[in-house]
Amino acid sequence: MSETSKSPAFWRSFPIFEDFDGETIARLASLAHYRKWPAGTVLFQRGDEGQELIAVLSGRIKLSLITPQGRELVLRSIEPGALFGEMSVLDGQPRSADAVTVAPTEAYVIGKAAFLDLVTHRPAAAEAIIRHICGMLRETNDRLETLALYELNARVARFFLTLLRQLHGTDLPPEAHLRLSLSQSDIAGILGASRPKVNRAILALEEAGAIRRGADGVIACLLHPLMRLAEPDEA
Repeated sequence: MSETSKSPAFWRSFPIFEDFDGETIARLASLAHYRKWPAGTVLFQRGDEGQELIAVLSGRIKLSLITPQGRELVLRSIEPGALFGEMSVLDGQPRSADAVTVAPTEAYVIGKAAFLDLVTHRPAAAEAIIRHICGMLRETNDRLETLALYELNARVARFFLTLLRQLHGTDLPPEAHLRLSLSQSDIAGILGASRPKVNRAILALEEAGAIRRGADGVIACLLHPLMRLAEPDEA
């Protein structure tokens, strides 16, 4: 097992584990197994039994659904430092989406039986997990609100703000930088729009002075203009 997998700070960096005590964190680390996959690996498909949760070290994983019309709907992009797969492990229900690596990916995995045994015998850990699940439900509500109530320019602005807060926390500086690993097609799938419309919305944000795209792929985001576009009714 590598030093990373033994580090309490590494495991507490995941919200689901941040309130675990030292003994529980140490036990959790002992359950983890290192895995590495090339790009294009199907980790699981919708309907599969959830056998493990996955803590991503490097690479990127796409969670998506295929609609009855054959269109792919990207639900989420899993980046380094994120954990996923815990829902099926916890509730025993089948996987709700397909998971495919879109870049060479390294991760630690923890098997379902071992994880549930750990949680069952540690009530404080179970309480921390309940708080995590509640947070996920609130995040889902926010995403549904974004899709239902805001026009596309505002949805793209809110999308950028969400990414910035994930990187920099809630106290954002007047100008923050973002390197997108998602394509415009990926963003379109997340926001429920077409790629050309997302491209036009990004151009609109640029013309409004909310973002500046650099030649190196880094996007400079201007907080106040971006927030005005994200909440047009409050401008």
